[in-house]
Amino acid sequence: MAIDDDGGRAPDTSARREELAEAATDWALDHGLIGLRLRPLAGALGTSDRMLIYHFHDKDALVAAILRTSNDRSLAVLRSLPPSPDVRRAVLDLWAAHRAGQLERCQRLYVEAAALGLFGQEPYARIVRDSNRVWVAAVAAHLESAGCPAGASERLANLVDAAFAGFLLDQPLGEDRTLHESVEDLAEAAAQIAEAAVRAVR
Repeated sequence: MAIDDDGGRAPDTSARREELAEAATDWALDHGLIGLRLRPLAGALGTSDRMLIYHFHDKDALVAAILRTSNDRSLAVLRSLPPSPDVRRAVLDLWAAHRAGQLERCQRLYVEAAALGLFGQEPYARIVRDSNRVWVAAVAAHLESAGCPAGASERLANLVDAAFAGFLLDQPLGEDRTLHESVEDLAEAAAQIAEAAVRAVR
């Protein structure tokens, strides 16, 4: 029988695991993943490193749960956006969402994980690949709802997502005006690509 943090019998270990994953994600969004250690994290969550190991088996599994939880939150924000009137506006709306609240924090965590994944470090590389596939599909769906042909939406979503990742990395160092102009240029380019795709299928 499972034992909870208080030493009593836990009626549902999966519910406790989910609760810890949510709390650990909140912590990671504030502190990042680099240098994460179980004991300080456990202390911040009001539990013990032993209980984290009990619920997640090892640190890699906990990190994977954090990244999946963060990605789920990002997807929830993206999928809640109303349809944009056109592709240009869709890109601008996506960027506005990236810079606001929950999505900005989750995307910064994703960028951090992606940077670690570039060196093949696990579980970052595997989770980033899986998360990116689902994320790009959701961005493509948003672009399609704004009029982008399905045949071009995934390619355009990859372009937009890669540009946004670069913007997020440069944002603390760049000037707001230059960044704004770059986003406008991206939106215009995306609109032109979508228009060319529309003409190609006529």
